[in-house]
Amino acid sequence: MYELETKVNKLILLFFMDKMEVPMVESVIYEICTVENSWLTYMDCLQSLMQLFEVDFVCKIKHDNACYYNITPDGRSCLANFYQQIPLQLRAEIGEYVKANRMYFRRQQGYVSSSKRNSDGTHTVQLKITDWTQTPININIVVPDKETVKRMKEKWKTKAADLYTAIYELLTE
Repeated sequence: MYELETKVNKLILLFFMDKMEVPMVESVIYEICTVENSWLTYMDCLQSLMQLFEVDFVCKIKHDNACYYNITPDGRSCLANFYQQIPLQLRAEIGEYVKANRMYFRRQQGYVSSSKRNSDGTHTVQLKITDWTQTPININIVVPDKETVKRMKEKWKTKAADLYTAIYELLTE
């Protein structure tokens, strides 16, 4: 029974990663599969992810000081052969969740902001759009206070794509 459960856990993870259609950092995988949903326990998720990596059903992509996990062609092939072992109700639940939340998690891991205090008392805010292969925009802005830092970081999550488009259009027209 344990072996079957372990196999199904791996298939659940492969199914989820296939549906997301985008590499994800480990923390996002854990958040979705164990905290947001109860598809897997934290330990089962951790163990399954590592085992899938060991057999090349999942690969790691390192970019910009982050490690992203993605399903491989071999992982998709395995999933295609065994996905029916995942309960139908769970497949439907995962599919619905991914459809409703995919863009939120893409933004969460792709629209990155950080800040540091400068020696003169100002703050430098770094705003980036990044994915698993490149960083199409990286902006550093010096601001006078922590309140401005906070507002900029909050707005970046929802305005990054619009700002990127506007900057790109202004510079290329």
